[in-house]
Amino acid sequence: MLRWTVHLEGGPRRVNHAAVAVGHKVYSFGGYCSGEDYETFRQIDVHVFNTVSLRWMKLPPVRTGGREHAREVPYMRYGHTAVLVDDTIYIWGGRNDTEGACNVLYAFDVNNHRWYTPKISGTVPGARDGHSACVLGKAMYIFGGYEQLADCFSNDIHKLDTTTMCWSLINATGTPARWRDFHSATIIGTKMFVFGGRADRFGPFHSNNEIYCNKIKVFDTETNSWLNTPSTPLLPEGRRSHSAFAYNGELYIFGGYNARLDRHFNDLWKFNPVTEEKKSFCDLKSKSVCIESDLKGVDPCPEQGMGDEFNLMDHSDLYILDFSPDLKTLCKIAVIQFSLDQSGLPHDIRWELAAMTTNSNISRPIFSSHG
Repeated sequence: MLRWTVHLEGGPRRVNHAAVAVGHKVYSFGGYCSGEDYETFRQIDVHVFNTVSLRWMKLPPVRTGGREHAREVPYMRYGHTAVLVDDTIYIWGGRNDTEGACNVLYAFDVNNHRWYTPKISGTVPGARDGHSACVLGKAMYIFGGYEQLADCFSNDIHKLDTTTMCWSLINATGTPARWRDFHSATIIGTKMFVFGGRADRFGPFHSNNEIYCNKIKVFDTETNSWLNTPSTPLLPEGRRSHSAFAYNGELYIFGGYNARLDRHFNDLWKFNPVTEEKKSFCDLKSKSVCIESDLKGVDPCPEQGMGDEFNLMDHSDLYILDFSPDLKTLCKIAVIQFSLDQSGLPHDIRWELAAMTTNSNISRPIFSSHG
């Protein structure tokens, strides 16, 4: 019984950041915030969300103690990825407005909050942003993105063995996934499930003929082969910049954007790789979601007449989707839902009213039901 149980404001306001769950905490790195400076090489900022206390904390800047040590800390960026292997978070890719895209591997020790750059070998992927990264065992897989030097979309798969710190380009067999960026790639078992993203109708180079993939492509890490695309009777609209995660062996997809339709999504989809069935849950009254990781995004700005430059707003809110809410949580949901029903307000107004009257403190969640 899925329930949206918590809504919090006051987190870092940004898009195209990277986040990873470490125990009961979520570490969020960098990202783009309208109006901020992305031309100077200031340190990437790190925000930590405690899922027990429901509070955000920003980590203090790292004291580098010299120019050489400063290179050990990544500069502020967006469009990068973050993955967790043991007690280390690996940050890769992304771009800065001055430097462009990056292909330096940064490591963040979660025990002492120390940055360092591991010594690597092998075939290092070209600098890019909008790629995906996922982990299977001790290996990190990088797929797709927009590669800066080649100035085109990628559909290569790169693997980093974190035990040897050696990069390798995988020579995959089968029909590969289309060149794309800002897609998602999720590991379930030994397979990588790629969904969505922005591509070009005519090939890897961007020709302003964008298409948005809505089929799942599956890569088998044991045979290094692309498998046939699962055929399902129900498919979500193609999208990019959505979020994806695996739970109990199933793939979940939330939100995203399709420029051809000029539409932002707030729907939640589930795919079962065993039955190959896609199921759509009802539309949600939320703009972002936190499910084991911080996944904020952008939505159309409510103000009218501000021009194309200001037609999007960056979010700082956070929602939690509870797969197994306890009785106490369900009781709180029922009480608030009853209070809203008695108000006689339209549903949209009741939702906004709940946000304003209940969320007076960042540590006080808003409980709401979207069944």
